[in-house]
Amino acid sequence: MTSQSKLLHKTIGMPQAIALYISAVLGSGILLVPGLAAEVAGPASLAAWGLMIVLILPMALSMGLLSAKYPNAGGVSHYVTLAFGERAGALIGWFFLMSVPIGAPVAALTGAGYLTAALGLGERARITIAAITIVVALLINWIGMKLAGRIQVAVVLSITAVLLFTFIAAIPYMSVEHLTPFAPHGWTSVGQAGALLFWCFIGWEAVSHLSEEFKDPQRAAIRGVTIAALLVGVLYFMTALATVATNSYIIAGSDASLIWIISQPLGIYGAVLTGATGLFICMATIIAYVGASSRVAYALARQGAAPGWMGKLSSKYLTPIGALGFLSLCFILVMFLYGSGLVSLTTLIQLPNASFILTYLGGCAAGVRLLKGNRFGQWISGISFVATAVVFPFTGWAMLYPGVVLLVFVLIRWLRGRKSIIVEEKGAQTRASVAEQRNGRQ
Repeated sequence: MTSQSKLLHKTIGMPQAIALYISAVLGSGILLVPGLAAEVAGPASLAAWGLMIVLILPMALSMGLLSAKYPNAGGVSHYVTLAFGERAGALIGWFFLMSVPIGAPVAALTGAGYLTAALGLGERARITIAAITIVVALLINWIGMKLAGRIQVAVVLSITAVLLFTFIAAIPYMSVEHLTPFAPHGWTSVGQAGALLFWCFIGWEAVSHLSEEFKDPQRAAIRGVTIAALLVGVLYFMTALATVATNSYIIAGSDASLIWIISQPLGIYGAVLTGATGLFICMATIIAYVGASSRVAYALARQGAAPGWMGKLSSKYLTPIGALGFLSLCFILVMFLYGSGLVSLTTLIQLPNASFILTYLGGCAAGVRLLKGNRFGQWISGISFVATAVVFPFTGWAMLYPGVVLLVFVLIRWLRGRKSIIVEEKGAQTRASVAEQRNGRQ
């Protein structure tokens, strides 16, 4: 039984919670996806952004309500355990846990790519900067979420300032003419753009794993996630409007549309600023997800669904150092595979998508069952489940990855079951032998 001295510290206040929610959702996609969506649907992509911004509130609130009612380091895994049993909860926990060892290096390489492209550096510099980013995220999470939360507040404020500056810089180049024709590729393209945008709004489930460390779970989870959702929606829409209304996605291409906007008033320094912003955005996301995944590993070990050493806490900071060690080994392996050219970044980007979505599906389904006393909570959880389920088939071959995780999970449980049976049989034989010896003496 976990003693009070071995519990995770409650160090996350409202500002830190809001920053963690924003950083988990506001990823590097904000620098790329507005242009890609505009290429797919033209100015009508703004309608897709508006639709997704409306949908993210139910997605965010369903996770917030569960975090407030059941604060636990297991997060979504804990909710699924309460709703559908320990085996289902452990499986969802492993889906999330095994997504981050790939997702974090991808984010680091993406952010480092923005910076090295702006500075004119090569692939070796990109890998080095990505590795440093991951090490910094691990160290921050080792010291604790109090420090991580404060850093996230500073990073999110900096990112927000840059995005606001981008919008202001775009105003002189905006034109109503750039919004016509509004739907050059037909209205079906709005749906295609919406599917693309979905990836920009996943991440609310990650902070649920940090809810055990909220000072006031009810306030931080519900009010914090609502404020974060509104801010994320505004920042995304402003960035999309700047991209479309300036025609920068056509002038400079979808991958450089924001660089073009910032470069107008700042010249070459605009490219550097955009590159640095991309790196900071990705670092913020990595910090949030490393924190979340280390907590779910700790929770799985606490309930016996993961090796006991994963549940080891730092004696100094009371942070899950065993889980952080496991993640470190995974990060080294993934970075080696990428650095040696055995796996491309495109492949790595696709791999964790299906397991992330399955994690979210499990959380939404748990919300429908656990929030019975809250009809609003059940309703928004149902909407989130349907929206996420519609997207899942589009992950394609990436569905094989959670399939592999499932096979390994089943194999480990079977081996543990066999080991328990063997230990029990040996114990029974030993007890029988002792009984025979006693009878012989008598």
